[in-house]
Amino acid sequence: MRLILPPSWSLPDSAVSPESAYLERRRFLKVLGMGLVGAAFAPSGPLAATAGFPSRPNPAYRLDDLTPTKENAVLGYNNFYEFSFQKEGPRIEANKGWKTEPWTLEIGGWVERPQKFDVNELVRRMGGIEQRNYRHRCVEGWSMVIPWDGFPLKKLVELARPLAGARFVNFTSFVDADAAPSQNDSRFPWPYTEGLTLAEATNELAFLATGIYGKPLANQNGAPIRLVVPWKSGFKSVKSIAKIQFTEDQPETFWHAVAPRECGFYANVNPRVDHPRWSQARERVIGGGLLEGKKATLLFNGYEKQVAGLYKDLDLEKNF
Repeated sequence: MRLILPPSWSLPDSAVSPESAYLERRRFLKVLGMGLVGAAFAPSGPLAATAGFPSRPNPAYRLDDLTPTKENAVLGYNNFYEFSFQKEGPRIEANKGWKTEPWTLEIGGWVERPQKFDVNELVRRMGGIEQRNYRHRCVEGWSMVIPWDGFPLKKLVELARPLAGARFVNFTSFVDADAAPSQNDSRFPWPYTEGLTLAEATNELAFLATGIYGKPLANQNGAPIRLVVPWKSGFKSVKSIAKIQFTEDQPETFWHAVAPRECGFYANVNPRVDHPRWSQARERVIGGGLLEGKKATLLFNGYEKQVAGLYKDLDLEKNF
């Protein structure tokens, strides 16, 4: 079927969508009646009381000269197929009463310490949250730069204590067909699943986000907790995670099951390996304008120094 498709890593402050633009969109939506009366000028979202805020900026991931992301794009330009197959749809559909607090995250599989956490409890166990600024590159050929709030995935891996046989980490999103209309579409293998190797999951860049722009995640951005893997195509960064399982065998993933010729397990950003239906050599910078709207795509999305060692024995063209 046709797939419907998103130190040296320091990026410029100008590359982040201005917080004023982010807030303005939220205010606009609330004035239209999508939020609580009178809340148009207050912090909002399902995690308004989430533990860890205000986050601590991590200076190792500060920003410093790319074209800013288009106004309101981070809130209003989303792939969240559970709610809509249109970019503007998730912002509307995911805020029609879908509740993401309280939220339980289950950790299990090949680990010494299987357990369940309320997301707020987990944030406290992780010692709070930090803010990192990451490039985001979609397999569809567009890109953004986004400030995420959360904690390194490696911390959760260490908490779980994987057993010797654990080689992969499998992430499973939620199931709520009453709130998420597309989950009633039997053509797709719901719930959404994604996976990483254990080595990828413990890389310094792998991140579990609970916020964006110093505030809790909006529903359409993957509230209350999502994966962020900046050197991979955006679809690897699974939203609204309900379960994390450590496995011996490589897990099947949602888009690989749907379109194996188009979405490999690794999904590393690689400008030398074209998508079967379009080139990956360049990307459209959201909000970049006529002069900066297109740029060359970087291997591993610019994070080659941090992650290339993970794949030194892997053929990156065959293992796309």
